[in-house]
Amino acid sequence: MYRARLAETLPAVRERLARALERAGRRDEVVIVAVTKGHGPEALEALLDAGLARFGENRVQELEAKVAAVGRERAEWHLIGHLQRNKVRRALPLFDLIHSIDSLRLAQELSKEAGRAGRTVTGLVQVNTSGEPTKGGLRAEEAVEGVGRIVELPGLRIQGLMTMAPFTDDERVIRRTFAAARELFEACAKQVPAFEARHLSMGMSNDFEVAVEEGSTMVRLGTVLLGERRQ
Repeated sequence: MYRARLAETLPAVRERLARALERAGRRDEVVIVAVTKGHGPEALEALLDAGLARFGENRVQELEAKVAAVGRERAEWHLIGHLQRNKVRRALPLFDLIHSIDSLRLAQELSKEAGRAGRTVTGLVQVNTSGEPTKGGLRAEEAVEGVGRIVELPGLRIQGLMTMAPFTDDERVIRRTFAAARELFEACAKQVPAFEARHLSMGMSNDFEVAVEEGSTMVRLGTVLLGERRQ
């Protein structure tokens, strides 16, 4: 079932991405992270067969189960949801990239555990450019300074930023949120020497085209590829 669905949805998504890049006058590529939350291992196998090997999970427990089922080396594993500090040690061996370093305290815990494990944590700093109190991440006005402090922590490799737009039909609000994140990304690239500026993760199934038009380099897509969650 997943294979048949992806045969239809993936080409359509790629076409929408290409058109958004064209509208923005961009010639680069956008990375697709397939959000597999709520879908079983059969969905991941179908994605691998379709040529998508970057998987995003929101919860440590589900990420753990998917890695065990599919295999650590067959895919690139992204943790895209909020990570509680008391689950950092458990999560560390599971992901290749964490999108949601949403506070200095979490960054400090990741740094501590990275040192203990003798590894480097690669991640993105989450910024809250919508201003919604329910959204996680550094506030826009403190983001550049906050990123500067986070990149100084040992064992962390910060490759960019992530943000989430409000769930609304008002494209102006969505576009403003993404544009503000791009401006912070550019400011960090200029002002924070250790900031790698490789990834700007923004855009989900309902707003990824606007995100690409505003500079996203990585989109997190679930429903538009796989349909509604099963679990």
